[in-house]
Amino acid sequence: MAIKTLDIIRRRVEERPEELKKERANGKKVLGWIGYHIPEEVAYSLGFIPIRISVGGDSKLVEVGARYASSKTCVFLREIVGAFAENTDPYIQETDVLAFDATCLQNFRAAEVIEYFFKRDVVVLGVPRNVYWEEAIEYFTQEAKEFTRLLEERAGVSVDKKKLAEAVDLFNKIRAALKEIYQYQASKGNVISWLEVYDLIQAGYVLDKQEYLQLLQQTLAELKEQQSYIDIEQEAGEARIFISGSVIPRGDRKLINIITSLGGRIVGDDIWTGIIPYLDLNIKEISPEGIALGYLNRTPHGALPYLELKTDKRLKKLHGLLDEYKAQGVIYHTLRYCDPYTFKAKETKDVLAQSGIPLLEIHTEYAGSDYEAIRTRVEAFVEMIRNQTIESEEEVSA
Repeated sequence: MAIKTLDIIRRRVEERPEELKKERANGKKVLGWIGYHIPEEVAYSLGFIPIRISVGGDSKLVEVGARYASSKTCVFLREIVGAFAENTDPYIQETDVLAFDATCLQNFRAAEVIEYFFKRDVVVLGVPRNVYWEEAIEYFTQEAKEFTRLLEERAGVSVDKKKLAEAVDLFNKIRAALKEIYQYQASKGNVISWLEVYDLIQAGYVLDKQEYLQLLQQTLAELKEQQSYIDIEQEAGEARIFISGSVIPRGDRKLINIITSLGGRIVGDDIWTGIIPYLDLNIKEISPEGIALGYLNRTPHGALPYLELKTDKRLKKLHGLLDEYKAQGVIYHTLRYCDPYTFKAKETKDVLAQSGIPLLEIHTEYAGSDYEAIRTRVEAFVEMIRNQTIESEEEVSA
């Protein structure tokens, strides 16, 4: 039985660009943001409409972006640059101010390129390379203050603590609802699929936040009606796949479609356009600095270097999610020239191998020329996991 609210959400996403035009005509400002550490609550409390810019899957736009950014820039950011050059994306058209963070240095470079060539109003939030040092925390605190000041200038108002607290409460409720919904996609009944939840998460990038929370709550009510409380027992002979690695933005469905067409069941992810940004975000102080530190203390983004594998919070969280969602194998997705995630593929594979968890690295871009090669490798991986599952079930029954 389908979740009816998902159809409402799809329709509302289609209607959203026209709404933004009307809201801007009435004096509202849109903050388009790209990154991992941008504190949306601060922008929201200042009256901005925060919209996450997330395009992908269009190799033609990647080629356009290469006219302005190095061809060695990752295809995701080259496409974003290309999208600003073409200026046909409705959310890019309706953006007044752009916020980038320097979590990924290529992201910072894209900010420079877009500001220089397309004369857009850009604000950058600096991010330290090592988020664990006291000096790094002090640096980021100061960056958060400056970032807030720049947004206040553009909004024409100062941060109001009451409005900031209301924004934190709203976003906390959104995160809590998403985390609860996410549990259902991995459950035995599979009333809602991972892809449906993934699209639900990305719908939140553009929808009005108050409306989005109401739609999430409606979705949860339907899920609770259709399925008994969470049960993540493994179904017979299924291949439960976890996706890790580089970003998979809206418009990029190649790998996802291949996995599902071959009978693999995606049950989790830790990509930064998925669930991971909504986990473990604990805001202890209602201030721009306190909110920013809450973002900084989450599971670190893979673009940030960390050499001590035994204490790497990213790998620890990965292990925890694999166990929680009963995943049997990891497909590690890396985009061409997404160097941080590509460099970390081997260390991730080696660490997971110690726990007996297989990992398949898929290195790809947005062109379709590698489709059949990827399909062949994924098919073998899914079949291997399925065979292992059947063997384990037979041993248990014997």
